[in-house]
Amino acid sequence: MKHIRNFCIIAHIDHGKSTLADRLLEYTNTIKVTEGQVLDDMDLERERGITIKSHAIQMEYEYQGEKYTLNLIDTPGHVDFSYEVSRSIAACEGALLIVDATQGVQAQTISNLYMAIDHDLEIIPVINKCDMVNAMPEEVEDEIVDLLGCDREDIIRASGKTGMGVDEILKAVVERIPAPKGDEDAPLQALIFDSVFNSFRGIIAYFKIVNGNIKAGDKVVFINTGKEYSADEIGVLKMDMVPKKELHCGDVGYIVSGIKTATEVKVGDTITHVAHPCEKAIAGFEEVKPMVFAGVYPIETEDFENLRASLEKLQLNDASLTFQPESSVALGFGFRCGFLGLLHMEIIQERLDREFNMDVITTVPNVSYMVYDKQGEVKEVHNPAGMPDVTLIDHIEEPYIKATIITTTNFIGPIMSLCLGKRGELLKQEYISGNRVELHYNMPLGEIVIDFYDKLKSISKGYASFDYHQDGFRPSKLVKLDILLNGEPVDALSTLTHFDNATDFGRRMCEKLKDLLPRQQFDIAIQAAIGAKIIARETVKQVRKDVTAKCYGGDISRKRKLLEKQKKGKKRMKQIGNVQVPQKAFLAVLKLD
Repeated sequence: MKHIRNFCIIAHIDHGKSTLADRLLEYTNTIKVTEGQVLDDMDLERERGITIKSHAIQMEYEYQGEKYTLNLIDTPGHVDFSYEVSRSIAACEGALLIVDATQGVQAQTISNLYMAIDHDLEIIPVINKCDMVNAMPEEVEDEIVDLLGCDREDIIRASGKTGMGVDEILKAVVERIPAPKGDEDAPLQALIFDSVFNSFRGIIAYFKIVNGNIKAGDKVVFINTGKEYSADEIGVLKMDMVPKKELHCGDVGYIVSGIKTATEVKVGDTITHVAHPCEKAIAGFEEVKPMVFAGVYPIETEDFENLRASLEKLQLNDASLTFQPESSVALGFGFRCGFLGLLHMEIIQERLDREFNMDVITTVPNVSYMVYDKQGEVKEVHNPAGMPDVTLIDHIEEPYIKATIITTTNFIGPIMSLCLGKRGELLKQEYISGNRVELHYNMPLGEIVIDFYDKLKSISKGYASFDYHQDGFRPSKLVKLDILLNGEPVDALSTLTHFDNATDFGRRMCEKLKDLLPRQQFDIAIQAAIGAKIIARETVKQVRKDVTAKCYGGDISRKRKLLEKQKKGKKRMKQIGNVQVPQKAFLAVLKLD
């Protein structure tokens, strides 16, 4: 056990974690030299150049004549996938904190660092991209020393591109990161930190053994679900899965036991033996809190069950996705899904399409609100359609977040006006080093859900980094804005919005829908309403046939008769005709600006 090191790599998005991980794998001869990130094996990850899933891999390293086993977990850097990071951290004793030499410490770096410190991990600071022309290793070192309080000598300068500093990093991992602590003779206790679905072998769970050991063929039980299985195959994760007869305390590996149902594997669960169970499950594992809710509906109603199966399989691989069935007048049966953020929502939508061939419609994302009625009872509402009648509501509370934005001084003005426009309150601003400033804001989560992150990136030319965590609920003056088409409300387009923004938002939505709805044989009235009060209206004009074309000359009454006949037909058509809202219209609401 003293020759095992478990560590993860944490950093802000785009600081070169996966590239550096490749160099470590090449240096230890785990893989041959290849192009592109080896660990980011999903098409989506390659296309977007981001890590979405944590990836575990084992390396062999010889140091001072002794062989060491290093288990590396590469983690995502985007704020939406911080849940993946928290799980990886739970399975490690140390972390490489990677900072880009050209950009310095950014918001997500700090957030992931605090998470690692909470779990008592040994931190090894590394400055990456030191080979770049615009690298500023001296200044970045100052920032890291301020942040960690470490010595300058502890900081390793490296480059994932050229392979500089890789040897030093591996030495530091062996010397500084402690070996896993645990009792080889105690009953088996293993923490599940991830799982994947394989269509031939069922569900494969990845785990780290905290105490005890496990042999192939053992009878095991998952404590939270109480289900018993036989460990058909166990092994370690290299580039592929490598079966082993036995895994010992401190090892990271996988277990195949022919599990078919997705709900039976919970990430964070504890595996133990049926014959000699451990006394209690491993503590310190937190349930995920979804931040953004949206309805996901199949385009064809008969695909509802397929969508359920697809979401369950996705949930195995991404435990932060939550969903429950719901129905909508406009869209039929579907699911109310909880996501960690907008990028997470987009990725889930893409994965449903690519991995499961599911065509889905996603409604406007919103957050959960606490609604207090006049009897003093509280109801949690995830969906504007679930709002009680206005006359019964005493007040509504919305979730707030504490946001941290790190940027250079020349973008402070535009960023402050963006935050003020989103009802943000400035708590404090601190100058970190040179011309970099850290802004702390209290903001309503509902305001940043839709397009805040995109706008922040564009006004700061990509130089601002953003991170947030929840900060309770506060009373707010919110109203439900309905969109009516020919007097019928479209529940998928209704939103909860702040009273001050409602009129402007309603007007812009009507204008946008006017451009997007296809013209019919009759007029379509698009209205925005708060309760019974209409605040905006647009009309999509009808497509008309010129019925009087064949009347040349003659009496006017002949023309009038034809026009009256057409008018009656239009009226009848309007009563029975229904307006189809295209998918583009649902998405357009998200990009109103």
